[in-house]
Amino acid sequence: MNDNVTKNQRKTPSDLGPKQPFSEQSFWDKLKRYAVAAGKDVVELALKLYYVMKDADTPAPAKAVIMGALVYFIVPADAVIDLLPGGYVDDLGALMGALWTVSKHVKDDHVAQAKEKLLEWFPTDESN
Repeated sequence: MNDNVTKNQRKTPSDLGPKQPFSEQSFWDKLKRYAVAAGKDVVELALKLYYVMKDADTPAPAKAVIMGALVYFIVPADAVIDLLPGGYVDDLGALMGALWTVSKHVKDDHVAQAKEKLLEWFPTDESN
């Protein structure tokens, strides 16, 4: 094979570095570790998408979109470093874009599951 052809070919995702497949464990680890830093909005979007993805009724193309956004969320290499102020803005954008794309597959049950889990990490003060 000609070296010039090889160098000029488009890069595939596998050429860009080690594969970072979605893992439920890494998703839950990141959410638990950075929930407060990421903020309630980011966590809620991630949870909604997670529950849509886990639903057997969600079609494979929608699951692929969700998985891409969740992988972006859990992978440490970001467009904006997560530990900086406002560092989760790119994650929020990726999650919002994915949710918009798959919105017709979001069920009330997914939203309820996300809100229930969200209350574990962001309890509300109901005494006011």
